[in-house]
Amino acid sequence: MAIGEVTVIPIGTGSTSLSSYVADMQRVLQTVEGITFELTSMGTIIEGPVSRILAAVEALHESPFNAGAQRVSTSLKIDDRRDRPSTSRSKLQSVEQKLQDGQV
Repeated sequence: MAIGEVTVIPIGTGSTSLSSYVADMQRVLQTVEGITFELTSMGTIIEGPVSRILAAVEALHESPFNAGAQRVSTSLKIDDRRDRPSTSRSKLQSVEQKLQDGQV
């Protein structure tokens, strides 16, 4: 399973507030099958097969246009580890364990 981090920025909205666009995009993600996702303060983490992550990002990118934005900037990072299962949570747990063990 891959982990993606996506940030979608609507431009030309007439306002500096983007929370209504973010809420719309979170609703869009609820309709995408085969993924899990978590909203963060700076973007959204999406976990699933790469093909499903890319489908989710395409839907996210279109969402602000559907809500009236004139321009959209989308950034995507994908971590696709295939030697063993990996999740966003397991990556955090690994760092937390090393902190507890005094390895860092």
